[in-house]
Amino acid sequence: MSERHASERRHADRVARLLTEFGLGDEDRDAWLATGSPPNRFDDWLIDRVARRPAGSRARAVYGAADVHDFARRAILAELALGPGDELLDVGCGGGLLLRDAVASGARVVGLDHSAEMVELARERAPDATVVEGRAEQLPFEDGRFTAVSMSVVFFFLDDPLAVLRECRRVLRPGGRIAIYTTSPELRGTPAAPEPVATAGHFHDDEELVRLAAAAGFSDVRVESGDGGQLLSGHR
Repeated sequence: MSERHASERRHADRVARLLTEFGLGDEDRDAWLATGSPPNRFDDWLIDRVARRPAGSRARAVYGAADVHDFARRAILAELALGPGDELLDVGCGGGLLLRDAVASGARVVGLDHSAEMVELARERAPDATVVEGRAEQLPFEDGRFTAVSMSVVFFFLDDPLAVLRECRRVLRPGGRIAIYTTSPELRGTPAAPEPVATAGHFHDDEELVRLAAAAGFSDVRVESGDGGQLLSGHR
């Protein structure tokens, strides 16, 4: 066997192994092959497919499940204590379950995600919320629109978290509050943050999260940690 054929076989074996480990199947393998991308792009594609920009039937099943990230959702909603006078922006809304629960509080609710499939799913799961496709780095909303901003298991994937935090502050009214639930460094390499996702993500210790939020202009910043999660909160 030539070195080229041996390399192709190793890549095919690795693709098959990782697809299995992440619960993906033939649909996902075909989607990868359809990209025509070189082997060194597979990890980025995989991370998008399962977490960063979810797509496919497996993504719909996972992010539409009633208990997906329920621990984060409960913590965020308890911190924000939304009511009828609030307007919430959920950045990276995924399948829309936080939107659904926030609507039940009487608040007006807007979700944003950069995955077209997640936007569609969120509209199905939370029909009383407004859901738009967009990027956290360039929020398509006017200054001071919202009383609250949330992010649930999204911050880990941000390449420029300070820029995103500044955007979140921009769209908040004076006195508005933010609640972000993210993955702590202690979960690196566990099922909650496996490879290659862990290497592509961004872990922050509690002090670093506080510094980032303060640098973005938030006040009353604090972090609560427990069970591998971090809840960052603050006010504009």
